[in-house]
Amino acid sequence: MLKVQGLNQYYGGSHILRGLDFEAKLGEVTVILGRNGVGKTTLLKSLMGVVPIKTGSVTLDGVDITKDTPYDRVRKGLGYVPQGREIFGRLTVEDNLLMGLAYKKASEPIPAELFELFPVLKQMIHRRGGDLSGGQQQQLAIARALAAGPKLLILDEPTEGIQPSIIKDIGRVIRMLADRGNMAIVLVEQFYDFAAELADQYLVMERGEIIQRGRGKDMEAEGVRRLMSI
Repeated sequence: MLKVQGLNQYYGGSHILRGLDFEAKLGEVTVILGRNGVGKTTLLKSLMGVVPIKTGSVTLDGVDITKDTPYDRVRKGLGYVPQGREIFGRLTVEDNLLMGLAYKKASEPIPAELFELFPVLKQMIHRRGGDLSGGQQQQLAIARALAAGPKLLILDEPTEGIQPSIIKDIGRVIRMLADRGNMAIVLVEQFYDFAAELADQYLVMERGEIIQRGRGKDMEAEGVRRLMSI
């Protein structure tokens, strides 16, 4: 579903991402691990088109999207849940979800499935996003990205600042979405246990490079926990 080849990114004179190559497949969760400052969020912003790619290519479902705007990438099936959630605090839960459908020409109702995945959102449909707890806001951010029916869902540290019970709910939803086989998921995460539980494929980044990769079931045996703690 997603293919990244030779991706390089710079900020000023600093070489932030260095020749990244990887694929994310349908029905799988690809987990990207690494400590703060190794380039994980820059990578996701490059995939979304928020930061223009200097060299390399990004292909989504066989179509080159390297030069597409973020808007065009969403239309082609890319969903993004940024770090810090970035919901619209002054808008209601309903209006936040409708924003996920805003790129479509015809007016469409909010998919009922979103309320099945996150029942709390139905209960709070008329509450302002800013009045929700951090965990509820994260569920809203994920639901907003899912509203458009993406082929690829990108999540940037969805467990950050979230209570354990909601982390479990979010993990359950991510696994369910991947297991359906019609969506690829890319997850950036620092919480090792959460990542290891969900990963079908893992990539470890260090100084803008992928220094190790493998199958999720092999993470412990291949010393990924140690790499995260060094």
